[in-house]
Formats: sequence, C-alpha cells, structure tokens
Amino acid sequence: MNTSYDFRGRVAVVTGGAGGIGQGIARVLRAGGAAVCNWDHAAQPAGEPYALSLHVDVTDEASVRTAVAQTLQALGRIDILVNSAGIVGHVAAVAEYTLAQWRQVLDINLTGVFLCCREVVPHLQARGSGRIVNLASIAGKEGNPGQAAYSASKAGVIALTKSLGKELARTDIRVNCIAPAMVATPLLDQMTEAKRAENFAKIPVGRAGTVEEIAALAAWLASDDCSFCTGAVFDASGGRATY
Repeated sequence: MNTSYDFRGRVAVVTGGAGGIGQGIARVLRAGGAAVCNWDHAAQPAGEPYALSLHVDVTDEASVRTAVAQTLQALGRIDILVNSAGIVGHVAAVAEYTLAQWRQVLDINLTGVFLCCREVVPHLQARGSGRIVNLASIAGKEGNPGQAAYSASKAGVIALTKSLGKELARTDIRVNCIAPAMVATPLLDQMTEAKRAENFAKIPVGRAGTVEEIAALAAWLASDDCSFCTGAVFDASGGRATY
C-alpha cells in the first residue's frame, strides 16, 4: 500500500468507516497525516484512532447536515469526502423484490452519496479545492442478476460522479469513483454462497481484491496528484471490466 501521499493538515470524511473498504481507506488517509472523521450508522471500531466519529444516517438529510456542522465545529474544515457506506441488500429476482427492499438499497447506496456530496460540496467550493471519492461497483456497469437494486444504485453512483465531476471541473475539486469487483470484506457475507461463486468466476485474475488495494487507489484519487482526472470511473475488477 502506498502511504507516501501527504495529507497533513487535511480533514477527510469517510462514510462507512466502521468496517470494510471505508475502514481501509481511513487507515491509508491517516497514514498520510489526515485527520479522519468517520460517519457511520455503526459504532466506531475499537482501536481505530479517528479524529472524530459520528453516528450518521446517510439517508437522512438532517442527519447529514448535522454531521457536516459537527465536523466543521470539531475539525475546522473538510477537504476530502469518501462515500463508502453501502449495502448489498436483498438478493432476489426483480419480480420477487418488494418496494421497501428496493428503496432501502437505493436510499443508502445512491441517495446517501447524493446527500453527502450536496452538503459537503459548498464547503469545498468555499475553500477552492477538494477531493471526492465515491465507491461504485462493477455491478453498476454490467448489472448482476438477482441484484437489480444494488446494480441500479451503483450505476447511479457512476452517473452522479460523472455529472458532479463535470459541474466542478473548472475548480480544483476532483470527483471520481472506484468500481471494484468482489473485495474480501464482510459485505460479501450478505451474498449467498452461490452468488459469491458466480461473481468470483468472472474475475480473470482469479481472486477477490483486497481492501488495501482499493484503499491505495482511493488515496491517489484523494491526493493532489490526481489533478487532471475528474468524473471518471476507475475499475478495480481483476480484469473483469470490459468497458
């Protein structure tokens, strides 16, 4: 993992930082000197030295707005936003999906990213710079059978990233997303064994990605070195991605 990026003096907000990819990204940002604020619905994991950890419901605009205010009050600024909070949701055919199940996945995975971006972007604009990294998925490009809600939500994250990146392209705010294939995190436990095997078979490299590999890419996207790329999708799929 590359921890040579200099994030000293910067404040990074990571949603879903209590575990999985979000926790891994938080660690590499801290290694570069950033003060990291964890926004999560779950409790802060033991032993993680977050500068601030807040209980946040990313689907609720009042909760997100309050989290922004609390982060600014405690840490003084926001320079980096990593939208990592997400769920796989119910795995079933579209005809068997309930509206409540559909809305839960879309609310967390897509509306949550929208709300966090909407509330944080004005503060990045006021400072004149910033980095936003959204976690999408290869499912958002290919569509996974039995995971229509998850796939649709991640396709939405990709489109949101492209739109916001273009809106802010004339500033020093860069907005990009990562589209991983299977990554070895507890999120995989939400998938059936059959669904895991089906997705794993599509990866030419022959293994799942690691949290550290995704975190290293996110660190570059959050750094000053990522200066010309915006509104882009960076595949981390072990060769699965075809476009």
